[in-house]
Amino acid sequence: MLAKRRQLPQEYPMDSEKFIYCLEAVADAELDQITEVQKSLEQMAMQYGVASIYKTCETIEGLEDSLNALVLDDHHFKDYEIIYLVMTGEANSICLNDYYYSLQEIAELFEGRLRGKIVHFSNAKVLDLDEEEAQYFLDITNAKAVSGYGHPSQGISSAMLDKAFFNLFKEEDDMFEVVEELHRRHYDACKILDFRLYY
Repeated sequence: MLAKRRQLPQEYPMDSEKFIYCLEAVADAELDQITEVQKSLEQMAMQYGVASIYKTCETIEGLEDSLNALVLDDHHFKDYEIIYLVMTGEANSICLNDYYYSLQEIAELFEGRLRGKIVHFSNAKVLDLDEEEAQYFLDITNAKAVSGYGHPSQGISSAMLDKAFFNLFKEEDDMFEVVEELHRRHYDACKILDFRLYY
């Protein structure tokens, strides 16, 4: 299997109710390297007590295996509120191993399996869906929402805003309140990166 599971050290404070499940696309999932995304998640655990599971994938099969393992084998699946995808791509696609997969194809892979989850993309890829594309993804996967950014990274990582977004779910269960609060507290960053939520 191409995915690695990396547990955070025990001394990190854990929030028992909410977890982030992060999948990062890498060139070689066999290489044991610490990425910026992992460092960011570890900081989030120490700073805010938000626990996460981090895995890497390099192919569509790796992505599918990792999400299937989460859905089918992880008894805490219901505790994962956010599935955090860090991968390149275009407005309505992700890129793995130089192949592009549309979000429609991804939706069909996970038909009915993401019930109640928020699928959040980092700004490694722009997320720009029309109403029909967004609705199709949500209807097919049963996800609660898809979020991400409308502006390409251009050297500005969304990591800080991603962490703020995830942390707000500890304080507030209502997704709309979270988004409103995110804009209140981080208006400039939301504007620059063009934070968007499809629901």
